[in-house]
Amino acid sequence: MDLRLSGKTALVTGASRGIGLAITSALTAEGMRVIATARTISPELAATGAIGIPADLSGPDAPRHLVDRAIAEAGPLDLLVNNVGGGDGDLLAGFTDLTDEQWQQTFELNFFSAVRTTRAALPSLLSREGTVINISSNGARQPHAGPMPYTTAKAALTAFGKALATEVGPRGVRVNTISPGPTRTALWESPDGHGAKLAQSFGIPLEELLARLPAEAGMTTGRLVDPAEVAALVAFLASPHAASTAGADHLVDGNAIKTA
Repeated sequence: MDLRLSGKTALVTGASRGIGLAITSALTAEGMRVIATARTISPELAATGAIGIPADLSGPDAPRHLVDRAIAEAGPLDLLVNNVGGGDGDLLAGFTDLTDEQWQQTFELNFFSAVRTTRAALPSLLSREGTVINISSNGARQPHAGPMPYTTAKAALTAFGKALATEVGPRGVRVNTISPGPTRTALWESPDGHGAKLAQSFGIPLEELLARLPAEAGMTTGRLVDPAEVAALVAFLASPHAASTAGADHLVDGNAIKTA
């Protein structure tokens, strides 16, 4: 299927690895000009052919500077993918152990970065009748299933997408959310990542945790999500083929969430 994205321009945040890297690769393969940002431009990201711009979007002014530079280098934006996120540093902490600083840092990265980047990009997106896609998490629907600040921030991001879609939809900009479940990224598979810390807390090897995780999470597919699967949905939602899809939250979680 020709997604009719060739020649259009996208900005992808959190693009150096995992889902963000897969999204960048998928969009460049469709012929889009992609501006990809991360704290560090990894060799894998550079190899995609995207325009890499290093930026830490947890600062209040960084999103505006990023969007200004992206437009200066590549022209008006047709697509914004708010993918940057994280928050696995407080994985095993209980509520009373979490500080205001931890809550603030997690919301700055997972929620406010998307709000600020979208605000800065919106005039350009309106001029192109473009698209915003927010990468949330199925944890937004199961706040107990992950670190409390992270899942709460993702719940806010999902709500933001629905509210924004209602406001800007009549002006030609579509907004959608994608909520992946456990995905094959360094977060789970790295020897010093989230999965490794969780495995250590259970007293089991990381390999055993990863083997058991799909069933424990209720993923009827029997495996973790591949980042390329999320990227393929991003490309489709950005395309004219999805012109009537707006304000939706798309689960890509192997049927882990079973509620209607």
